[in-house]
Amino acid sequence: MSEIQFRGVVKRFNDNLVIPQLDLLVPSGCLTVLLGPSGCGKSTILRMIAGLESPDEGAILLDNIDITAQEPRHRNMAMVFQNYALYPHLSVRENLAFPLKVAKMPKETITAKVTETAQLLGLTPMLDRYPRTLSGGERQRTAVGRAIIRNPQVFLFDEPLSNLDFQLRNQMRGELKSLQQRLGKTTVYVTHDQTEAMTMADNLVVLNQGRVMQIGSPSEVFRKPANLFVARFIGSPPMNIINVEVASGICYPLGQKVPLAKLEVPNGKYLLGVRPDQLLLGPNSQDAHFTVERTEFHGTATFLIGKIGDDLVMATSPADRTIAVGERVTLDFISRNLHLFDAASGTRIPF
Repeated sequence: MSEIQFRGVVKRFNDNLVIPQLDLLVPSGCLTVLLGPSGCGKSTILRMIAGLESPDEGAILLDNIDITAQEPRHRNMAMVFQNYALYPHLSVRENLAFPLKVAKMPKETITAKVTETAQLLGLTPMLDRYPRTLSGGERQRTAVGRAIIRNPQVFLFDEPLSNLDFQLRNQMRGELKSLQQRLGKTTVYVTHDQTEAMTMADNLVVLNQGRVMQIGSPSEVFRKPANLFVARFIGSPPMNIINVEVASGICYPLGQKVPLAKLEVPNGKYLLGVRPDQLLLGPNSQDAHFTVERTEFHGTATFLIGKIGDDLVMATSPADRTIAVGERVTLDFISRNLHLFDAASGTRIPF
């Protein structure tokens, strides 16, 4: 078991309140991803787990043992940084062996563990090479190998793939996910890339301004966003948000009497959410309420951008259907595809 708990944790940098009050459970054996925009506090949370930063208030527990004041070297955790942090004057073999030498393990044990780790990560052919001669992916695997070789309780990853190109990043996230599943270690992974988060996470924590916006599986967070921030942040392209008024069970854009859908909620003003790929295209018509202002071709689909009321809206057109700028198109709002949010608080309203 390697369960991590934050209880009422507050963190300030000078007068800047970064983490207002954090209560969070990181389950044992899972890959938990901390996702959020830059400056939301996710790296600070990771550094507090590692002991590189100390909370101003509250407690951090590992398996119900308070580690808030414990030194990093006593926490039995391994961290992989964005910049790899390899020793340039040491070979791959020596970089892997370094933490074991610091722990004063026998030479035979070090040799066996280096061989085993290199085989696990595909590093055997490059054991005698130096970091400057390695590709980005090879450096990252070496950094991961140095982390796992001493068999820590917890792995911590701070945006480890951000320096890699698109293709290599895709490859490495699959390798890291497979590695975590094989080792079964509690892993906390920080990223601002939602593709990484959605494809890798067992447990997804969405953060904003140091506060937890939602926790759940990637599917739960995507399909049932808890609030307006999550709805807008998760998804590419993002969810459409339209200001609407509901009257007698019918939903209208503000200022227009064009019915969008039937919703069984009290009369009033709301925010309506719908993802572009769940807006169904009807026939072209001069009476349609959606005028295409521009288009974006993305291979398998074309995005149509226009306005409903004063709100910018994006719909998806199949690649085999050509719709030109200036055409008017009917959009079908199907109730099962819609999300409704309170206009004041942004909280999702079940219906």
